[in-house]
Amino acid sequence: MVSQAFLVIYSCLHQELVMIDFGTRRLDIDALRTLRAIRQHGGVTRASEALGITQSAVSHKIKRLEGSLDCDLLSRKPGNSMFTAAGEELLEYASRILDLHDEALLSLTKTDLAGRILLGLTEDTTCSDLSRILGRFRRLHPQVAVRTKVRMSLVLRELLERGELDAAIVQVFAHEIRATDIVLFREALHWVKSTELVLPVEGAVPFLSFDDQCFYRQWALEVGPVGGAHLETVFECSSAAGIVAGVNAKLGIALLSDRYIGPGMEIIRDRLPAPPPLAYVVRRARKSRNPALDSLIAEIEAEVSRQGGLALTA
Repeated sequence: MVSQAFLVIYSCLHQELVMIDFGTRRLDIDALRTLRAIRQHGGVTRASEALGITQSAVSHKIKRLEGSLDCDLLSRKPGNSMFTAAGEELLEYASRILDLHDEALLSLTKTDLAGRILLGLTEDTTCSDLSRILGRFRRLHPQVAVRTKVRMSLVLRELLERGELDAAIVQVFAHEIRATDIVLFREALHWVKSTELVLPVEGAVPFLSFDDQCFYRQWALEVGPVGGAHLETVFECSSAAGIVAGVNAKLGIALLSDRYIGPGMEIIRDRLPAPPPLAYVVRRARKSRNPALDSLIAEIEAEVSRQGGLALTA
């Protein structure tokens, strides 16, 4: 029969071993941020470019984190998914840890703010990193009223020019970026079609278009295909989901950004002029003076600096 003294000694030793285990393992904030950047930017190379550090520095941070946890986080076998099961699990915790870490720092250094911000967003930015930043800002500054309008980018730009918004997160062509804009995200724009759709050799090319408030559409109709062909709008929709559905239904070609190109689609590289690259930017009204807005934009800039850009979800 096990003596009471033995149980006490065993319990003490077990507790000491657990303490040693937790004492030697650390979740480094910088390493977690690097891990999230790899997910966000799609690989070590792009993460290193976004973070402004070398690939070897990124790899070193991840290997040190793996050593601390005694497990692989990245899958290094060709053909496998980018992250191991442990890596995927840690990413879920990393997102929550980093959000709490950053919110705690901001809370301890915040200044009392009051006022109102009139903010414009596009539909696809409402489910991105920006929603997380806005939620945190409202928790930290409950005396600031944030009023948000969700519209197409062209409409938001017009509202900014008329002074009906203080700032907006809008999509623009890269050559339209202003010196005062804060670039959140860059991506390519492509002509795409279903892999099963055969385009006519001559005559009209069926075009799936966003509505007339979309600057993609304006550019496409102004430039048009080469070789004497022309675009014939056969489908109009204000949402990206509708355009994606039309492409998958083999109704025609469309202009879509990287995030929306899925299985069963292919990029068209001939007969059509190459679309300009895109950027999402924070743009302020020209005469906007607003301390609350200054603070919000400073938080967005800090987040862009930490992560090398912000993520958008298709």
